[in-house]
Amino acid sequence: MSTHHAILIIGGGNAGISLAARLRHAGQEDVGLIEPSDTHYYQPLWTLVGGGCAPQEESKRSESSVIPQGVAWIKDAAVDIDPEAQTVLLGSGGRVTYDYLVVCPGIQLDWNKVPGMAEAVSSPSASSNYVYDLAPKTWNLIKSTRSGTAIFTQPSGPIKCAGAPQKIAYLAADYWRKKGVLDDIRVVLVLPTPGMFGVPVFAEELERVVAEYGIEVRKNSEMVSVDPETNTATIADNSAETQEDLHYTMLHMVPPQSAPDWLKATKLADPEDPGGYVEVDMNTLQHTRYPNVFALGDAGSSPNSKTGAAIRKQAPVVAKNLLAAMKGFPVAEQYGGYSSCPLTTARNKMLLAEFDYTMEPVPSIPIIDTTRERRDMWYLKRYGLPTMYWNLILKGRA
Repeated sequence: MSTHHAILIIGGGNAGISLAARLRHAGQEDVGLIEPSDTHYYQPLWTLVGGGCAPQEESKRSESSVIPQGVAWIKDAAVDIDPEAQTVLLGSGGRVTYDYLVVCPGIQLDWNKVPGMAEAVSSPSASSNYVYDLAPKTWNLIKSTRSGTAIFTQPSGPIKCAGAPQKIAYLAADYWRKKGVLDDIRVVLVLPTPGMFGVPVFAEELERVVAEYGIEVRKNSEMVSVDPETNTATIADNSAETQEDLHYTMLHMVPPQSAPDWLKATKLADPEDPGGYVEVDMNTLQHTRYPNVFALGDAGSSPNSKTGAAIRKQAPVVAKNLLAAMKGFPVAEQYGGYSSCPLTTARNKMLLAEFDYTMEPVPSIPIIDTTRERRDMWYLKRYGLPTMYWNLILKGRA
């Protein structure tokens, strides 16, 4: 079986849906979208679910309810792309041909990259907010921990929302402080970076936050193995080239991440990138070798932080450049690398870190100082951003 679409989008997450909506608003009538899932998730809420600050069910809706009217939903999985033949192979064996292709399938969680991690995440003492079904488990672990050692890890390399490994540590520490047990818990935050954050002004504020909680931060470090039988995490200090085994009472893990394996094997992947991301121009988001192909979101090679905020700025760029290419015009719209990380620093405070390719702050909210943790920013994270996501972003209106 073979079908054809003038514009074909791979992926029905934030990037694919918001872009499809924008293309429909622009009058494009032949848009196909490949997505196998029945459920659409607002993943940023999972941190709050894991911290006991939001219900799990609030983060999901049916995929059918978010697909824009007039977009042809191909309920199947993409498993290969032949950019020369302009064909996408489906898991069912079918094929879809295209005139223009947009690749945004998201990225995968590589649980097996760290020895013992896949087994540990199913054990009683470990969890991860990066999985819908596990976020409530994180909250149960936080509630039941009254003493011992709590470890929160972040892997090296690009991941979805690089602030999430820190956010849950702060939500947990604030909860333990309110319960009067924080002094009895050794909280260890393992970061692969030399600083708390890549932008100095935000790093300084986070240094103050961890000092206030008494969190032990292991910088330039990562968890290289875990033994769920003995509740032992091996932490490597890459700057000192040393390793240490830490026994944990609870462990929150974030797995290494990369482009989907099937995408890595295609000609669209950057051959120099072990992550297998789609090789695009970092500003126009057009493929560097196949001009009728674009990519946005987590699977693209642009060196921005992989966040929903980045997608919100990328989607209009891809829409305009795609429409220009279809008309034979130059692709002139530019994405400047904008990203935003709403860092929950307490159960009622948030730091809104906004920055771009220059790694300098680029605040979008006038008057107020968003470089410091604020109570009003908490309400933006908990209520404002989810409302904006479901009602404006996915509908191509923001």
